[in-house]
Amino acid sequence: MRLIAAATSAFTIGLITSIVTGLLPQTRDRVTRHATERRRAWLAQAGLDMTPGQFLLGSVGLGLGAFVLFLLITGVAAVALAPAVLAGLAPRLYYERRRGARLTAVQAAWPDGLRDIKASIAAGMSLQRAVENLTVTGPLPLRSAFQRFPLLARSLGVSAALEAIKADLADPLSDRVIEVLILAHERGGSVVSRILADIADAATADLWTLEAIETESLEQRINARAVFALPWLVLVALTARAGEFRDFYGSTAGLLVVVAGGVLSATGMLLVSRLSREPEEDRVFGGSAVAR
Repeated sequence: MRLIAAATSAFTIGLITSIVTGLLPQTRDRVTRHATERRRAWLAQAGLDMTPGQFLLGSVGLGLGAFVLFLLITGVAAVALAPAVLAGLAPRLYYERRRGARLTAVQAAWPDGLRDIKASIAAGMSLQRAVENLTVTGPLPLRSAFQRFPLLARSLGVSAALEAIKADLADPLSDRVIEVLILAHERGGSVVSRILADIADAATADLWTLEAIETESLEQRINARAVFALPWLVLVALTARAGEFRDFYGSTAGLLVVVAGGVLSATGMLLVSRLSREPEEDRVFGGSAVAR
């Protein structure tokens, strides 16, 4: 008992000290800021120009609209809840796929883009001119990404323009490449072309590995999503007309069955998503040069 009392007292004193000194709020603020930055980076990678709050509000509104629609179709709130949850998650799933496609396209374009910049520098162009030339002769994903570079370079400077493009792309590979371009512009050096060639070779090898992993796991992901969605579609079809099924799922026992099925389905889907998740590289160079 004395040991428990002592431990409780120590915890209480430590908590009070943290609150008084402001350490606890600062820690909470840092965690909140980190989570917000990750959400903003996710939206930027998906090509969305909105805040995390706006995205959440739109998802919730879509879910509520789906709930009302399926409630009118089935007449059972418990049955309408599952499609509403799926509808609320639909923007996240859609833009996660769009984000993956966008990142893959940019990453796949960098080896050719780097070789294009290297060839331009070897031809005697300055780095700024070589990057501007990327918007004309480079791969299509990089042309779109660097479309603003010439104007930004003239108004803000080359380094600031590259930082802005890096923030738009929000991609680890792009971070590394653009950091090399910034250093090349600020310090120059004869090894820049060799470094660009090395990064292009490493990026090509990484892309081959990721493509092999994605190909191997594609069938399993499709099967998992089909197994998750089909029972709920059948449930909606069974309760679309008045009868025994609608009466049962409108009762307390039916509600328990739907809740249990939803928990099991969500658990299985989270487990499959966790096991099939591809490793993502951290954005070591995600911040701006000024911040660093």
